[in-house]
Amino acid sequence: MQDQFFQDLKVVELASVLAGPAVGLFFAELGAQVTKIENAATLGDVTRRWKAPTEAANKSDSAYYQSVNFGKTTLLVDLKSTAGREQVEALIQEADIVIVNYRPGAATKLGMNYDRLKGINPKIIYAELTGFGADDPRLAFDVVLQAESGFLYLTGEPGRPPVKMPVALIDILAAHQLKEGILVALLKRAQTGQGSKVSTSLYAAALASLANQATNWLIAGFAPQRLGSQHPNIAPYGDLFRTADGQELVLAVGVEAHWKKLCEVLKIPALINDDRFATNPQRVKHRSVLVPLLQEQIGTFAKREELLVLFQENNIPAGAVRDLPDVFAQPLAQTLLVNTFDESGQAIQCVKSVVFELSE
Repeated sequence: MQDQFFQDLKVVELASVLAGPAVGLFFAELGAQVTKIENAATLGDVTRRWKAPTEAANKSDSAYYQSVNFGKTTLLVDLKSTAGREQVEALIQEADIVIVNYRPGAATKLGMNYDRLKGINPKIIYAELTGFGADDPRLAFDVVLQAESGFLYLTGEPGRPPVKMPVALIDILAAHQLKEGILVALLKRAQTGQGSKVSTSLYAAALASLANQATNWLIAGFAPQRLGSQHPNIAPYGDLFRTADGQELVLAVGVEAHWKKLCEVLKIPALINDDRFATNPQRVKHRSVLVPLLQEQIGTFAKREELLVLFQENNIPAGAVRDLPDVFAQPLAQTLLVNTFDESGQAIQCVKSVVFELSE
């Protein structure tokens, strides 16, 4: 069974907030025994108290906390005390992986640094996540990383202030990087019997994830600007439109075949050979003219869902702009939910963190 793939693996999670716990969750969902160590002096992970406006004030932990901490055993421990440190060291002696996301220098002060822990368990895989690297003490909250890595500058509409992405995406990207490193370290240990230290930073993960936006500058000397949901290299891609019922949809016309079919479906075939729109570079150049022309035609359709069906039948990439109640009402989204329990035994639903399928 895929969800029991790591059933013999033991993980100690010395991590809080989102990125580190997201790594622990990955292993928990695949059957590992994950013990999350929380700071007793601060009443546990700070995200326990990051409640949504609809959550009761006396609720023990927040929905935010539950998003990356279900399926784990949690312990409140004071690592500054001898008893607390010995309790965690006993777990590490039997563990396969330790996940940490301390500020630079903090792990050493607490006796939880790699050089010390590999003396306790030479085969340990020590997975370390920092904000800006091992030598930079800056506090690394996600919006700070979004700002420093260019995401904040690039997100939003032209002529308007930058906009933060609505999830702590840099944390999630860094978690994926660290998971990949751990999996490589597990493979190395299977081959050599040796433990390893795996480390990455939120900053490095953010820059690595700039992808084509980075190379637009590094290779082409083009500094991307805020475009809203639009794509800097493709049109119409990311452009938003409304049908007559006021519902929004987005187009993602990535190849010429999509463009031609779109013009046919919208009954504007003359645009196919219009010099302003005949090629993708021309469509990008004349986007300010193109979008109103498309909106005029799309606005003649009575209902968004009917137009989306028509687009799907004609292999035109498009999607509805949905709020979260609508998102989780979709049958496909329902398949990605996991039924679990919070620490009080209350039944809850969360989104799976492991969404791949492994088969023979």
